[in-house]
Amino acid sequence: MKRFKYLTIIFLSVLLISCGSNSGHKKSDFSIKTNAVKGNISNNETLQLSLKNKKNHTIDSVSYRLNGIKINAASTLENFKLGKQTIEATVYFDDEKQTTTSTITILNSEIPKVYTYKIINEYPHDITSYTQGLEFHNDTLYESTGQLKESKLRKLDYKTGKVIKELKLADEYFGEGLTILNNKVYQLTWQKGTGFVYDVNTFEKLSSFRYGNSKEGWGLSNYNNTIYKSDGTEKIWLLNSETLVEQEYIQVYTNKGKIIGINEMEWIDGKIYANRYQKDGVAIINPKNGAVIGVVDFKPLKKLVKQHEGLDVLNGIAYNPKTKTIFVTGKRWNKLFEVEIVEK
Repeated sequence: MKRFKYLTIIFLSVLLISCGSNSGHKKSDFSIKTNAVKGNISNNETLQLSLKNKKNHTIDSVSYRLNGIKINAASTLENFKLGKQTIEATVYFDDEKQTTTSTITILNSEIPKVYTYKIINEYPHDITSYTQGLEFHNDTLYESTGQLKESKLRKLDYKTGKVIKELKLADEYFGEGLTILNNKVYQLTWQKGTGFVYDVNTFEKLSSFRYGNSKEGWGLSNYNNTIYKSDGTEKIWLLNSETLVEQEYIQVYTNKGKIIGINEMEWIDGKIYANRYQKDGVAIINPKNGAVIGVVDFKPLKKLVKQHEGLDVLNGIAYNPKTKTIFVTGKRWNKLFEVEIVEK
């Protein structure tokens, strides 16, 4: 028993020494105080900052940064991105400098508008397609489908549902979203951390790319040579279209909090329209700050398609520049709907 106690003391001592050696930087003598209530603040408010001076140092000056951007001790937030952001204070005193950080969550000031829809047309859709990505190019519909051993890249005549061209993915890949830019198709896979690039006409595979900090592939869209990528969280990543490097991200938030499950996306009239996984609806997102400015309830559409055992959720949204209309479908739906979105 004594030997056991002795070994326990040695073990705890080693653990404490180990923890101490990893403590790293000296703790700051300062901390940041804000007017954020429980860490939350709206983007129509003024952020008020001050310091808690734990050791009563004589401070020479303080500089603040929010998400890397220099701000004043009182700053408006209307031009900042939503979501969790880092405040950094650099304090100069007695020929010394210390840095301390804190976080706040910036919420949108407005409640999302609620929209519904009118059906303009219905078209046939392959009931076996587990739709993951949908996009028009030259009045032709391109679709990416999922499930292991079933994933495909397809070119379709949307009016008839006829498959014009098809490429089957290797069995280990679960296909996800797609987008088309500069005559190239970009397609994601789910959990393999890999995306593919194809020639838009021939489906010849031109290259592949690895994800960065986004762990999974969900949806894609593009605008002005920037590719937008969702990963199933509240984050939408902005990729350089040449290098496919994740350069930054926005976080999708309402006036209440974050919205997760951002899935298939489409850029429409300066906004990102995004399916929310398992919600049978679409969020309309401001791509500059991540604010959800509207929601579209598509739940009734599911009752208009063939009811069968494999029927799954709404997923797939595409804008046709020729008709200037929006098309939506779902996983293993037998219909593609052309719709007009209207405010309730």
